[in-house]
Amino acid sequence: MSDSSKLQIAIIGAGIAGLGAAIALKHHPAIDVQVYEKAAELKEIGASIALGPNGMRTLERLGVTNALDDEIAFRNKSKYPMIYRHWKTNEVVSTDSHVGEIEYRHLTSRFYRAHLQEALAKHVDPSKIHLSKPFESVSFDAGTQKLLIKFTDGSTATADIILGADGIHSPVRTFFVPTSSTAWTGWVAFRSVFPLSHVQDIKDLPDEASHFWGPDRTFFVSKLGRDLFTVVGSYQADPNAPNAPYKDSTWNSDGNVDVLREFYKDWSPLVRQIVDAVPNTRIYPNAAAHPLETWVLGNGRVTLAGDAAHAHGGAFAAGGSLALDDAWAFASSILHVFPTNATRKPNEKEIQRALRIYERTRKPHTDRVMSVVHDNNLKKLARYSQNSEPETDEQLRTRIKNRADPSWIHEHDVQAAFAQAVAAEPSNQVASNKKARL
Repeated sequence: MSDSSKLQIAIIGAGIAGLGAAIALKHHPAIDVQVYEKAAELKEIGASIALGPNGMRTLERLGVTNALDDEIAFRNKSKYPMIYRHWKTNEVVSTDSHVGEIEYRHLTSRFYRAHLQEALAKHVDPSKIHLSKPFESVSFDAGTQKLLIKFTDGSTATADIILGADGIHSPVRTFFVPTSSTAWTGWVAFRSVFPLSHVQDIKDLPDEASHFWGPDRTFFVSKLGRDLFTVVGSYQADPNAPNAPYKDSTWNSDGNVDVLREFYKDWSPLVRQIVDAVPNTRIYPNAAAHPLETWVLGNGRVTLAGDAAHAHGGAFAAGGSLALDDAWAFASSILHVFPTNATRKPNEKEIQRALRIYERTRKPHTDRVMSVVHDNNLKKLARYSQNSEPETDEQLRTRIKNRADPSWIHEHDVQAAFAQAVAAEPSNQVASNKKARL
């Protein structure tokens, strides 16, 4: 399954972060990457996903230029990353704007998740992806000096390094940090993806990605690639209430379109027409966790990426780009200590050094994201609580206009962060060999 004479890297999870990391490392002749996925088939769970300029640039850097194609990536013709509309009047109240100079191919894009995963998977040798391999445990084999990974089917694999990219409820993370389990935030998304033909004849249907804001919920619509359309409704409950609706719901479970219609029965005629045309919906309860103390686990041989590393709950539509930047930074850190012209495999200290560079590159940024999301969740709960005063229309419009600027997330420069992390290395650890970057 793997070549023990090379540096063996096991990636747990074949989602966006896992596939991205596999792609980023595949050209190193002395690195053997194997990807282990719990699902029986390579099928992305989820509906739509957005990538900001940082994620789009990283796709290009990884060579996944097929994912930048208009066939699967939908971009707003106005170039605004997001357009905010009023729940009753449909009017545009505000817009997000790109801060830096963004080329067309790097503009914020919306994808059907399965299309994006498919585009990534085309760049990974299928023989490197092992399906039906749910992670169970890791131990250290003193004889071989390798990590021994055990899967729930009883099979095993060995590795020098493990990258846990196995999602928000990451078994890898909770194996090493049992206290890191996630908690429901009270927010539930009702996500639908269906052929554009279901709604294309609706008068004044937004032809750009638009986020309608109301006093107690939001409603998102957008075209996607290959003539698809997505609708995202929402519901906010008190997660601590014993009888909270959807408290026991599971990710990607069947939803009821009649419930969705009830949620938006008092919204504008346009929104109601869109909701009435939705053929089906699925439920995604939002979960989050607190930042980890460290991403360097397993005595310096294990780390995490994507939602496994920073279970922030999907706010700001940033998860996909964060995952891709994690993948690039992880690979860049490995290649920094183990360049393609290296004459030997990295030792234990050098592996740990690589993972520390990766952690310094990514963790400060994702910790900040998680802190902002946590604060926003608390504010949302306070605003929607039964004891709060109903929001006036003027207050709603002010809230839309005064929302946080997310450009620091969507235009984050992971290459600059990596350079800073390398520069911050203790002088006695700086290798004399030439730096290797993607």
